Amino acid sequence: MTPHPSRIALAALAVALVSASVAAQDRPAPTSAVADPALWPALKAVPRQTTVEKRVAALLAKMSLEDKVGQLLQVDIGSIKPVDVETYKIGSVLNGGNSGPYDDELAPPAKWLKLADEFYDASIKRSDGRPAIPIIWGTDAVHGNNNIIGATLFPHNIGLGAAADPDLIRRIGEVTSIETAAAGQDWTFAPTLAVVQDDRWGRTYESYAEEPQIPADYAKAMIEGVQGKLGTKSFLSPDHLIATTKHFLGDGGTGGRDQGDTRASQEVLRDVHLGGYPAAIAAGTQSVMVSFSSWNGVKMSGNKSLLTDVLKERMKFDGFVIGDWNSHGQVPGCSNESCAAAINAGMDMFMYSGPDWKKLYENTLAQAKSGEIPQARIDDAVRRILRVKVRAGTFDRGRPSARAFAGKFDAFGAPAHHAVARAAVRESLVLLKNEGVLPLKPSANILVAGAGADDISQQAGGWTITWQGTGVTNKDFPNAQSIWSGISETVAKSGGKAILSPDGSFTTKPDAAIVVFGEQPYAEFKGDIPNLEYSPGDKSDLQLLRKLKAAGVPVVAVFLSGRPLWVNAELNASDAFVAAFLPGSEGGGVADVLFADTAGKPRFDFRGKLSFSWPKRPDQYVLNRRDPGYDPLFAYGYGLRYAAPGHVGTLDETRPAGMAAATIGQFYAKGRLPDGWTMVLDEPGQASVTLGRAAAASAGGRLAARYVDRRAQEDALALVWSGPAALRIVPPQPIDLDRESNGELSLVMEYRLDRPATGVATLGLADTARSTAVPIAGLLGAAQPGTWTTLAVPLKCFAAKGAAMKTLSAPFTLSANKGSALTLSDVRLDYVSMPMDKCGG
Repeated sequence: MTPHPSRIALAALAVALVSASVAAQDRPAPTSAVADPALWPALKAVPRQTTVEKRVAALLAKMSLEDKVGQLLQVDIGSIKPVDVETYKIGSVLNGGNSGPYDDELAPPAKWLKLADEFYDASIKRSDGRPAIPIIWGTDAVHGNNNIIGATLFPHNIGLGAAADPDLIRRIGEVTSIETAAAGQDWTFAPTLAVVQDDRWGRTYESYAEEPQIPADYAKAMIEGVQGKLGTKSFLSPDHLIATTKHFLGDGGTGGRDQGDTRASQEVLRDVHLGGYPAAIAAGTQSVMVSFSSWNGVKMSGNKSLLTDVLKERMKFDGFVIGDWNSHGQVPGCSNESCAAAINAGMDMFMYSGPDWKKLYENTLAQAKSGEIPQARIDDAVRRILRVKVRAGTFDRGRPSARAFAGKFDAFGAPAHHAVARAAVRESLVLLKNEGVLPLKPSANILVAGAGADDISQQAGGWTITWQGTGVTNKDFPNAQSIWSGISETVAKSGGKAILSPDGSFTTKPDAAIVVFGEQPYAEFKGDIPNLEYSPGDKSDLQLLRKLKAAGVPVVAVFLSGRPLWVNAELNASDAFVAAFLPGSEGGGVADVLFADTAGKPRFDFRGKLSFSWPKRPDQYVLNRRDPGYDPLFAYGYGLRYAAPGHVGTLDETRPAGMAAATIGQFYAKGRLPDGWTMVLDEPGQASVTLGRAAAASAGGRLAARYVDRRAQEDALALVWSGPAALRIVPPQPIDLDRESNGELSLVMEYRLDRPATGVATLGLADTARSTAVPIAGLLGAAQPGTWTTLAVPLKCFAAKGAAMKTLSAPFTLSANKGSALTLSDVRLDYVSMPMDKCGG
C-alpha cells in the first residue's frame, strides 16, 4: 500500500532505480494468465452461522443500490471527511502510510479514537428507514500498531521468519490487535505472505521467507493471533481485529521490481507463491488483499480466474477481497475513478486515495445501473462485506470508544507487550560470524559506534509512524529503547562501562566495540535496488570497522537491513557479525544475546536461522534453494550459536566487473553523480561534451559550467547560457522509471536563479528514442533571484506526453536559452504533491 502523497514533506527521499538491463533477468517464458481451478487446492468452506447469514440477507434486501455501491468503497482519511460518509454511506476508511487523524500523523491514540467515533457516527446516521451500516477502519498494523506513537513495534517479517516460532507469531498478533483496538481501528492489513524470490525488491523485509513453508507455518498462527481462533469465543471478540492476507498472488516473484510482473507457470504460482494462503483461509481470514502485480502480463486486480474461480470458488474463501492503493486503476481500460472490470473480476472493495473518490462512486453506480456490473456481482460483493461486519460485531458493539478495549491506552508500551517484542528480537537475530569475541563481558569497557546505534527509526525500518519510516526521531518513540540504550543498561547493571561514539573515536582503548550500522528506512519501491551491494556510494561504515580493527579493538558488527546484502568486506573487518534485520522498538533484545551473565555464560543463545539465503556476490539477487547453481555465502537455514560455533574465513571482496551501479533516486547531490553516471553539455549541431570535475563548456560555447560552493566545497554547479543548449544527466545504461511514474513522484531540482530565463526553458528527460520536456520558463521567472528554490515536475507528466519510462537514457535534461543563468545543487526523485495540470509553465 502507498500513502497519500500530500502527507509527505518535501525531503531528499532515496528512491531505488532498477536499470532495464538488470531487471531483464532470465525468468520463465510467459504462460497463460488464466488459472485452471482443478490444479489448485480444494479447501473446505468455513462454517457459516445461520443467524449471521439471515441477518446479512435481511440487510441486503433493504439496501438501495446507492447504499450497496457505497459499501464497495474504502477511502483514505486524507481524502474524505465524516460528513461525506453521512451522505455517501461509504463502507470503509483507511489511513495510508502517511495519513493521520486531522492531518496529524504524529497524533496520540486519543485523536485516532476520536476520529473513529466521528466516522462511525456518520455512517449510521440516517432517517430514511434503510439499514444503517457501520463503517470499518483499516490500517497497516504490520509490525505492531506501527502508525501510532508509543505502540509496541515488533521485528519486521524477515526477522520473524528467522525465528521459526509460530507461537511467537500468535502472541505478536494478539498484542497488535489489542493496541490497535484501543485506538478504535477494526481491521489490519496483515499478514503479508509474499514468498520473495529476488531480494532487490524494497518489500523483501515484509516477507517471512524465500521458501513457502515458513509462511505456511505462520499464516494460521498470525490469523489466530489477530482474529482469535475460529470456532471459539475468541474469534473476532473485542480484543481482536479483522485480518487481511496479502497480496494475492505472486507479489514476491516480480524480479525485484515493485508492482511488477511474475513470469511463472501456474504450477510455480501455486507451489511457491500460494504458500500460506490455504492455512490462512482455513483459519478464517476475513479479507484478502489483491496484489498490485501481474501474473504473466495480466494485472491481478483484473484476474477473474484467480480471484473468483480459484480463491472464492475452489478455495472457498467467503470473506471479501480488497484492492490495494488505487490498484484497480492499473487494470487495462480502467482509471482510478472507474473500473467495472476489477469488480467483475472478483474485487469486492476498492481501496482509493485522492480527491476524486466521488467520481469512483458515481461511475460505479452508473455501471451498476446499466448492468455493466451485474446486480448479482454487486450483491455478492456487498454480502461478503456485510458478512464480515456482522461476524466482527460491528453492528452490535456501538461506537469505537464504547467497545471493550477502546481507550485502554496503557496497552501502548505495556510491560507484557514489551516482553513479547523483546523475546522476538532475541529470537530473530542471526549470528553469521563469531571468532571467539561473543558473548561479551558486561563488566567490560564497551565502545558503541555506528550511525544506527542510537537511532530507533533506523532499527524499526519502514512502515513506522510514517510510510517510509523517515522524518521521525527518538523522541517520537516514547516507549521504545535504542540498541545503544539497551547495551548501556545491560553494562551499567554489571559494573561495566559503555560509551556512545558514533564515529568510533575514543581516548581510552575499549575492551570491545559494537558497531551498529545498515540500511536507512524505506518502504515499497523506494527500496528497490539493482544489486545487493551494501552502501555502494558510501563506504564510511566499512572504514569505521577497519579503523577499529586496525587499532586492535575486537569488533562486533550489528547489521540492520531489510534483506541479505553483500557485505563481504564488512564481514572481513569484523570479529563477529550479527544480522539483526529490523528489530523494532526493543533494542534491549540485542544486548540480551550479545552479553554474558556475571558468571561468563551466555544469558541467551542465538536462535535465528536465515530464512533468506545470504549472497556471496552482489549480483546474486535471485538466490533460492530450488534455483540451479545455488551457491550462497550462507545457505538458507544457516545460523551459528554459542552452542554450535563455526569459522568464517577471509571472503572475496571483488566487485563483479560490469555490474550495474546500485544507484538511488539522488541523481546529483553534494556535487557528485552516482557511480558510472555522467553529466553532458549539449547544443544543437555540436558533439556532446562530458563534464568532469573541472569547468567546461559545450562544444560551441553556448553553455558554460563550473563548480561552486553551496553547503560544501564545489557541491553545486553554476550554469550560464549564451544560446540554446542543455545539461543532461546520463546513466551507464537506460533505467526504468515506469513504476515510479504511476504515483506522485516528481523530478525535482534545487537551484538558485542567478539571472532570469529568457525565451524557452524546459525540464525533461530522454528515452532511447526521443526527448520529452515540459516548459519551466514561467516557474523560473517566478523564482526570487539569489534564493535557493525547489522546482518539481511530476513524472506522470512525462509519461502522459509519451515518454518511454521503462528505457530512459537521460532521466534529467535542463534546457535554456541565451541570457539564462542558474546554479544547480540537487537533482532527485521526490514526493511533491502537485495536480496533474501543474506540468510546468
